[in-house]
Amino acid sequence: MKPGRRRSLLGGAVLLAAPGVALRAAGHAPAAAPTLGLDETDPVPVWRARFERDVTPRWTVPAAEQAGYIERLHAALACAGHDAEQPQALLLVDRHPQVQAIFVLWRLPGRPWSWLGAAPVSTGQVGAFDHFRTPLGVFLHGPATPDFRAEGTFNAQGIRGYGARGLRVFDFGWVLAERGWGRGGWSPMRLQMHATDPQVLEPRLGRPASKGCIRISTALNRFIDRHGLLDADYEAAHAAGLRQWILRGDRETLPWPGRWLVVVDSGRNERPDWARLEPVQA
Repeated sequence: MKPGRRRSLLGGAVLLAAPGVALRAAGHAPAAAPTLGLDETDPVPVWRARFERDVTPRWTVPAAEQAGYIERLHAALACAGHDAEQPQALLLVDRHPQVQAIFVLWRLPGRPWSWLGAAPVSTGQVGAFDHFRTPLGVFLHGPATPDFRAEGTFNAQGIRGYGARGLRVFDFGWVLAERGWGRGGWSPMRLQMHATDPQVLEPRLGRPASKGCIRISTALNRFIDRHGLLDADYEAAHAAGLRQWILRGDRETLPWPGRWLVVVDSGRNERPDWARLEPVQA
C-alpha cells in the first residue's frame, strides 16, 4: 500500500465485504498467440524457457512442492467460486514469512496447470503503524481499478518505492486486510503489486518487508507486463475499442492470459531449501 495515487472506496472497489472475495469477471476472447520461434505444438516449455531467461532472481521448486501449491490454488479458487479449469495464466503468492514466493502458472485448454516459474517477493511486515498482513484470497485485476506506471522518484530516504521509471504498478483495488499494529482488527488497504528500489530493496526480496502490498523484482515486473499475464480484461476492453494506455505497444501477450492474483499461506515451520535467501548488507 502506498500513500498518494489512491482512489475513492467507491471507485471500482472489491473485497470490502470480506477478505479474499473478488468480483467475478466477464468472459473474454483470448489474445492472439505470439510467434514463439520454436516448436509451437507445446508452448509451455517455450514460455518456461522465456521465464528462466528473463526473470532474475528466480527459484526452482521441486515437482512435489509444485503439486502441493496447485492443490492450494484449486482450494482457493473453489472457495472464491471461480473455475479452476478455465484456460488462463495466474499468479499465486505464498505470503508465509518462511517462503515469500510468487509462482507463475498457466492452463491451456484441456490440460492441467503448467508451472512456468517462481521468484521471491516481499509481502506485509507487521509490527509497525500502517503495516498490514497481506490478505489471503483471490483478487481481480482489470480496468475497474486502473494500473499506472512508476515515476521513478526518490523519497526522503533515497528510495524509489515503486522502482524504476516506467515500471507497472498492478492495482487490485481496496481490500480488507488485517492490521499489523496496535490491537489488530481489519481495515481497508489498497492492494498493489509492484517493483521496488532495485539497489536498496530488491536484494531483500524473499523477506516480509512491505506495508501489505506485494513487492516483486524489476525483471518479473517487466515479464508480467510485456506478456500480459494478468491482462485478459484489459485486452478485452482494448479489443472493444476502449483505449488502454497502460498496455505496452511492444507487448507480446501469451495465449489465454488471466486476471487473478491468488494469495495463500502454507503455514510452514521452516524455510524450504528451494526458497534460498542471498545475504544482504545491513
